[in-house]
Formats: sequence, structure tokens, C-alpha cells
Amino acid sequence: MSKNDLISLEFSTEDLKKIDDALKTIGEVLKGKTRNLTPEERKQFGRIAEQNKLFVEKSKSLMEQFPQYIPVFMDKAEFDKDFAARKAIENRLQLLDNLTEQLSDTKILLDNDNYTAALTFYRNIRYLSKEDVPGTTSIAKDLGQFFPRSRKKNATETEDTATDS
Repeated sequence: MSKNDLISLEFSTEDLKKIDDALKTIGEVLKGKTRNLTPEERKQFGRIAEQNKLFVEKSKSLMEQFPQYIPVFMDKAEFDKDFAARKAIENRLQLLDNLTEQLSDTKILLDNDNYTAALTFYRNIRYLSKEDVPGTTSIAKDLGQFFPRSRKKNATETEDTATDS
């Protein structure tokens, strides 16, 4: 690892297959059990705040202590099923969020390493091109398109701008 490298890692084919298989398995388990909301539905339902989560948990506890006060039109079994599923999802979502953050942060470091190496290569190609090393001018032009320079104003444009003020 050079001094400019922030991270050095490699995934074996076996590592990637294990990750892909695990993700596929998760997708298969979730198929038919989860759904995607439209942007409108996401706005409509939103998320409940921490205070409201505490309210739901307290209500569940009190329903279990005082079942005689549960409205007859309320499906307590469905409430319990939804409550348990939500808890199960929340725990796994926290694990997935952590893994996603780790992968995202690692990708940021890898992107930085790759960009730094590409810049080093480009600087070297520009130097070699200025030294008239055969074959480097076209490479420098090809890479140079990613760094457009602003057009320098000529003396007349500068004078015209100064007199307009």
C-alpha cells in the first residue's frame, strides 16, 4: 500500500459469491412480505417518531395487562403480529444499515484512492507529453477533456468590460 492509499483490500471470487448468495437469500425470504411505497405513500404514512414508538410499546403493554379494555372492533392478534414483525425488521434493518454504511465508507476510500492514482497518471502523462515522448500527446488530450479550462479573456474583452463599468 503506497503512502497515498487510504485502504487496500481485495474480494476473492468466493467472497463475492458468498455476499451475492446471502443477498439473494435475503431477497427471496422478503419476497411477498415487503412492499415498496410510492413517494406519495411515503409522504402519507411517513415514519412515527420515537415518542410515538414509546406510545405504541406502552399501549401494547397495557393491552396485555387489561385485555378487557381492547375495543371489540380492534384485531389484537393482527396488532401483535404487526408489532412482532416490526421489531424483527427494525433489528435486521439496523444490522443492514451498519453494513451499508461500512460498504459506503469503504467505497468512498476506494474512490479516493482510484482518483488519486488516476490524477498521478494524468500528471505524468502531461509531463511526458510536454517532453515530447511519442504517443503521450493523444493520451494527454484524451484525459484532458475531463478538465476543461475556462477560456482566457483577451486584452480587448478585458478593456471592453472595464469601460462598461
